[in-house]
Amino acid sequence: MSEVRLDWLRGKTFVGTDSTRHSIVISSTDEPDGTGAKPSDLLLLGLASCASMDVVEILKKKRQLPEAMEVRVDGTQYPEPPWAFRKIHMRFLFRGALLQPQAVEQAIRLAEEKYCSVAATIRATAEITTSFEIQPPPVQAAV
Repeated sequence: MSEVRLDWLRGKTFVGTDSTRHSIVISSTDEPDGTGAKPSDLLLLGLASCASMDVVEILKKKRQLPEAMEVRVDGTQYPEPPWAFRKIHMRFLFRGALLQPQAVEQAIRLAEEKYCSVAATIRATAEITTSFEIQPPPVQAAV
């Protein structure tokens, strides 16, 4: 069981603390100082981080660990309140000379469809799609 805490600071600014006592500032885009993350962006970050942890673990078991990984998430929301997400696309960008596309594709699919609890929760209301790209390692300049 997870239990989190949210403390109101002022206006539309809060501090959220997760079940392991890590904190994050959360605020609205119409807050004058804009000191925190948007709640809806946190949902997208939660999805990306949940899936990514599984992807990395699956690739590690396949001995396909990337040198670097980045996930860019685009979310399309309905135009009317409550502005629920209707489509979410996760684009995984990997760097690594030895990564096999088939292994990467399988890791992403398993993470998103089978292991990620956030994806399992969101999938009931929003379409989740994924894509990936494997970039070669940067070229080292000759010295």
